[in-house]
Amino acid sequence: MLDTARTDETLLEVNNIEVIYNHVILVLKGVSLSVPKGGITALLGGNGAGKTTTLKAISNLLHSERGEVTKGNIAYRGNNIKGLDPAEMVKTGVIQVMEGRHCFEHLTVEENLLTGAYTRSGTSEIADDLEMVYTYFPRLKERRKSQAGYTSGGEQQMVAIGRALMSRPETILLDEPSMGLAPQLVEEIFTIVKNLNEKEGATFLLAEQNTNVALRFAHYGYILESGRVVMDGPANELRENPDVKEFYLGMSEEGRKSFRDVRSYRRRKRWLS
Repeated sequence: MLDTARTDETLLEVNNIEVIYNHVILVLKGVSLSVPKGGITALLGGNGAGKTTTLKAISNLLHSERGEVTKGNIAYRGNNIKGLDPAEMVKTGVIQVMEGRHCFEHLTVEENLLTGAYTRSGTSEIADDLEMVYTYFPRLKERRKSQAGYTSGGEQQMVAIGRALMSRPETILLDEPSMGLAPQLVEEIFTIVKNLNEKEGATFLLAEQNTNVALRFAHYGYILESGRVVMDGPANELRENPDVKEFYLGMSEEGRKSFRDVRSYRRRKRWLS
């Protein structure tokens, strides 16, 4: 990873893609987004909005679930990446941290981290990067000889992110990092993401249901609903948008409001009209 600040250069460009599962089910409908170099871009929305499918479309992980990008284009640094296998994606500089904190449970924490460097050579550089991961995740250094399956949910999320870092990615696709974690751990994970972005120059595209925390740490956000992008903008503007406050932050001019208290047709009518 390069120590670079956020720039106007676009690394990842998703242009009007559609995704179909089982040749029948249309999941994404004309989704477009861009990810600038050195930025944290958030992909927001409720469960089933299409966030994970968007990440898997980018990292070419749809085929295992009988999914396919049927329209549109996905480019990284101006090059078409549709059709690259996941190993080629890693060599390109793009890696996905899957939802659900996937670890090799029978391996130790350190062995899990080292699997992230399987595409690399150079023992000394790998050792340096392992120390870098331990700098950002000191808890993993304490647990490095423990079996990953016996660590906590928060520690397993740290292992998953740390393993991705060991491949020296330029861009990390991070899927639901807050899922199942206590609020204090969520803050810790997002603070580490922010530090990796600012100090190591890592670019992030993260899918997240926790709109409140995501918009505090991201630079730009896209909101998905029913497989479409219904709103996008700088994170600070989205935080102040009355629709976002009402439907995703649980706030309105009348005070705090539950998302379940609002009819969904009002939301769709306002954003999709």
